[in-house]
Amino acid sequence: MTSEVLATCLLAGRIMIEGGSEMYRVDDTMTRIARNAGAHRAMVFTTPTGLFIAMDAEPLAQLEPVRRRGIDMEKVAGVNQLSRAFAAGQLSLTQLRLALVKLDANTPFFPVWLQVVAAALCSTTLMVLFAQAYDWADMPLAAVVGGIGFYAYLRLGHLTNVRFISELVGALVVGLCAWIGVRLGLGTNLDNVIIGAVMPLVPGVAITNSIRDMLAGHLLSGMARGMEAILSACAIGVGIAMIFRFF
Repeated sequence: MTSEVLATCLLAGRIMIEGGSEMYRVDDTMTRIARNAGAHRAMVFTTPTGLFIAMDAEPLAQLEPVRRRGIDMEKVAGVNQLSRAFAAGQLSLTQLRLALVKLDANTPFFPVWLQVVAAALCSTTLMVLFAQAYDWADMPLAAVVGGIGFYAYLRLGHLTNVRFISELVGALVVGLCAWIGVRLGLGTNLDNVIIGAVMPLVPGVAITNSIRDMLAGHLLSGMARGMEAILSACAIGVGIAMIFRFF
């Protein structure tokens, strides 16, 4: 029984971290699941790369590594919903664990084409926001460049496990396509096009979560996530800078 409680808590926590949840939310969810399963005092320690949990007066302790991290709020919401159902007595512990396994394996994703279209729309609207002007001549180019750069980012992210490479190459593609488009006369302001098109690559959620973690007292996790977000931003900056340097 104790082993199943620990395994269920670790599975829920790992799914939430891989989905981009804040650490204090992961800590709270794991603690609530353990408490509702009968463990009145669960000791949880969460980091972006691993989870630890133990129970008072029990010799057992377990850990779970976190090998990949991204943004998938549907998984986070799914874990929260299952945790509430377990707290309400609608699910048994075994049913909760099986539901979490199914959620981990079968969470639906938006198709790639839809993600690219969303990135294109985001690029256009954010270009208007940051340029503080309706730059109608550059809006189509910003949409196309943003979609192409985000597609390159997605494809490379599936082909390699090396962190920050996908952000670097995505930014390179954005800068190169924007430069080519302006040279061909499809746009007029290179800066505005790049500012809008690069925004889908910016790790805004990671930066926000790192600040929220630090405000909640999770200093180690907050600083680790903040550094990861800063390195991602640096990779994006290097990719754009290389285009300006050589072109």
